[in-house]
Amino acid sequence: MTLFSDPSFFILLSGIIAGAAALGLTGHSLKRYGLVTSLLMLGLAFFPTPVQGLAAALHVAIALVALRVLLRDPKGKARFRLCLAAVLAPLVIYKVGAVFGQNLLGFLGISYLTFRAAQMLIEAHDGIIREASQLDTLYFLVFFPTFTSGPIDRSRRFQEDLDRPIERSEYAEMLAKGILLIMGGMVYKIVFAAVCNRYNVAEAWDATNFWFSLLIQVKNCYAYGLYLFFDFAGYSMMAIGTSLCLGIRTPRNFRAPFLATSISDFWKRWHITLSEWLRDFVFMRLLRGLMRRKTFKSRLTTSQVALICNMTLMGAWHGLTPDYLLYGLYHGLLLAANTAWEKGAFHKRHRHQTWYRVCSWFVTMQLVFFGFALFSGQLSKLVKGA
Repeated sequence: MTLFSDPSFFILLSGIIAGAAALGLTGHSLKRYGLVTSLLMLGLAFFPTPVQGLAAALHVAIALVALRVLLRDPKGKARFRLCLAAVLAPLVIYKVGAVFGQNLLGFLGISYLTFRAAQMLIEAHDGIIREASQLDTLYFLVFFPTFTSGPIDRSRRFQEDLDRPIERSEYAEMLAKGILLIMGGMVYKIVFAAVCNRYNVAEAWDATNFWFSLLIQVKNCYAYGLYLFFDFAGYSMMAIGTSLCLGIRTPRNFRAPFLATSISDFWKRWHITLSEWLRDFVFMRLLRGLMRRKTFKSRLTTSQVALICNMTLMGAWHGLTPDYLLYGLYHGLLLAANTAWEKGAFHKRHRHQTWYRVCSWFVTMQLVFFGFALFSGQLSKLVKGA
């Protein structure tokens, strides 16, 4: 069974939502019900691949033990580094193994589980998290609506939802909204994404007909970008909707990304929870470290270097292949250039004018969809076939 894909999943999901509605509408807590159903759904999802299921269980166990060990002495640098390395190791081993065609310790959802576990360790080391219930932490780590593809929630926000009593009237609104989001997400994923994917047909470059071949490649580029959006946004909508039915307000992951008027604006709208996670736990920390060491004289240069490193890491998180790494580096360079451009006098003088915003939107979209061509491997296939 594949989460948010197979018909059997949606049949089971209907039963889970019915049980949640019976509890929530009568004023009962959904905390333990959500934990039990999450373990059940993940067990069924990993049943056809028991090795992956064992890898997932091992990763969760490592995360729980690492957090428990770190909370005994959160300020210990050696202890923190050891615990963080233990949590990151399965993901690194999996990504490196994938380069050589090996699935070592890999399972569906390993990246998002690693993000959640690493976030708790980092915030425990910073003194933001001082204590954590083992059962609540387990629930946060295995919460099935967001296990495989996000959105990436934060443990403290998740815990607030767990601890806050929900009135029946409030839960009724959450339930109704959740069901509507699930239905909308199904339309996005099953209908719109499928239609867009039909137009993404790989074709070899015809050197004798340059302009026609170019038009075909541009069409494929846009078709893939729209397919990726509707597929991922549809999944995110269903995940958020299911979360609401279980009493959890999972954060939004997309906000009209194709209306962005700059690359920085795009990353505030596209995969928002990933962007914010990387901003808080990678970019800001790297920026502070570089500034503290005075590695670069200019604050702008420091910020640009941090952006490039941050986005290259984002590409590596997707996979250690040239396509993904180039995609991350590409967006890092775009963000670095965008940062310098927005400090210029021309941008500041015209940024509120309609013609400038329209031109900015058009240029941004071309850059974004070119990035999708990198991400999908479309360009690398053309280069290899040339």
